[in-house]
Amino acid sequence: MSTNRAVSQSGENRSFEVVDPQWHQMRQEAAEVAAREPALASFVFATVLNHDKMEDVLSHRLAQRLNHLDVDAGLLRQTFDEILAQDESICRAFRADLAAVFERDPACNRLIEPLLYFKGFQALQTHRMAHHLWNTGRQDFALYLQSQSSRTFGTDIHPAAKIGSGIMIDHATGVVIGETAVVGDNCSLLHGVTLGGSGKESGDRHPKLGQHVLVGAGAKILGNIKIGNCSRIAAGSVVLKDVAEMTTVAGVPAKVISKVTCKSPSQEMDHMLASAKSEEKDDNGP
Repeated sequence: MSTNRAVSQSGENRSFEVVDPQWHQMRQEAAEVAAREPALASFVFATVLNHDKMEDVLSHRLAQRLNHLDVDAGLLRQTFDEILAQDESICRAFRADLAAVFERDPACNRLIEPLLYFKGFQALQTHRMAHHLWNTGRQDFALYLQSQSSRTFGTDIHPAAKIGSGIMIDHATGVVIGETAVVGDNCSLLHGVTLGGSGKESGDRHPKLGQHVLVGAGAKILGNIKIGNCSRIAAGSVVLKDVAEMTTVAGVPAKVISKVTCKSPSQEMDHMLASAKSEEKDDNGP
């Protein structure tokens, strides 16, 4: 019996590796965590190894993080499972986000880490659930998730905001994304970023980020303005006007510093301004 079970598990592992390499890698990492840190073994088993697919892990983990006397983890888990079954685009975006964090964040060494520990990743996935609820007429539940996410993760993302896939929100504390904001695919946002309005106007009033945009820590982008594809917003900047494609802006208010030379600033994650690099070169020689 033990031999047959071993053969079955081996075949199962090979199947995971071929059909779903992300899930295969995550299960391996989970098993290593459980073996290396016995105090976390039950946590890792309940969160990862006890599930049949990675989407189940997502539902379980978010439900546990957002659990509250108002709406318990069981009801949240049931709701998240239903959403993922209805909307495959969320499943695809979730996996793209996971890959983005793993590839871009030098502090992320394993796929399992964002799902278990990174609040920026968890806040983004909570938003994806809330966005689905908002678009299907369940605005109150969506707003409840926004509120709980803000309490738990320190972010405030309106459920109506449109966020693409392959997104990294690094550290995440203090991130605010308004109701009519749009974030294109493959963007990276750091902590303290605000995509906000510029006054009391109603209607379409928040920024629209293109694809592959990098927004540095503490940057504020205000009003219904457009940030072009492959642009870079320096840390601490206050952006009040449109930014052209492949452009670096910095300052308060933000001004054009240089053109972007790489194809995807959000993936390169290079926050050094061209002028700063030139000054360093002048000081130190060629």
